[in-house]
Amino acid sequence: MKKIRIGITVVGKDKEGIVAAFTNFIFQKNGNIEKVNQNVIRGLFGMHLEASFSGRIDVKKFDYELQSLGKKLGMEVSIYHEINSHKNIAVFVTKEPHCLQALLDAKDKLKGNISVIVGTEKTLEPMAKKAKIPFVLVDEKDQQKAEHHLIEITKKYDIDLVVLARYMRIMTPNFVWRYPHRIINIHPSLLPAFPGAFAYAQAFERGTKIVGVTAHYVTEELDQGPIIFQDSFKVDSADSLEVIKKKGQKLEADTLLKAVKMHLEGRLEVSWRKVYTR
Repeated sequence: MKKIRIGITVVGKDKEGIVAAFTNFIFQKNGNIEKVNQNVIRGLFGMHLEASFSGRIDVKKFDYELQSLGKKLGMEVSIYHEINSHKNIAVFVTKEPHCLQALLDAKDKLKGNISVIVGTEKTLEPMAKKAKIPFVLVDEKDQQKAEHHLIEITKKYDIDLVVLARYMRIMTPNFVWRYPHRIINIHPSLLPAFPGAFAYAQAFERGTKIVGVTAHYVTEELDQGPIIFQDSFKVDSADSLEVIKKKGQKLEADTLLKAVKMHLEGRLEVSWRKVYTR
């Protein structure tokens, strides 16, 4: 019998006994814990468990009992089933269209459905309307309010994968921990060089001979998550900053799309902060 794999994330106020409560629950259901990762930042607790079950399991009953345990402990619990073959995707954007356009052009070839497009402004809303995909504006300036809104949206659309298509807002552990290795970002540099918002400008000012892009999973550390793919192009001494940006944007779109496709096909695995291709 094929193993059933279930991912569980737990987020809430740090307190004693949380790890023991959830691991004991898995053991009582005859499950095997294959991965466990936990962290605490400024009193916020986050844990990700990956468990497998060799025998039959009533998934609905399992989910209900796990949510009941979470409520009893005052923790928010999210459950992710790898048995879902067709994933729901949320694309987060700001105003640059190139990465979103690449995803929309390929949407019929993705092993998933772009269920919602979320924008920090309305610049790209016409693209969503043309593709007949719901567009939701999240423009709250307060980070806590904005992320509460994002969490509501991802729950409403039952999102499996979040794609940051040049989304220009930093995400806190409160959101990131809910989607471990299920948030993909594209960054305009060969990380770890030139992190942050102005990578092309930094590369141009430093006179680098090669400029690249990095698709990576998002963690609580800015631009430090496991690297999925990187690609690069040579820079001519006569290239202006605008020329470099134009070349880079094309590469961003292609590399992000490649990473998304392979994630949806189940061909990427993260182990010890490294991404391996199956």
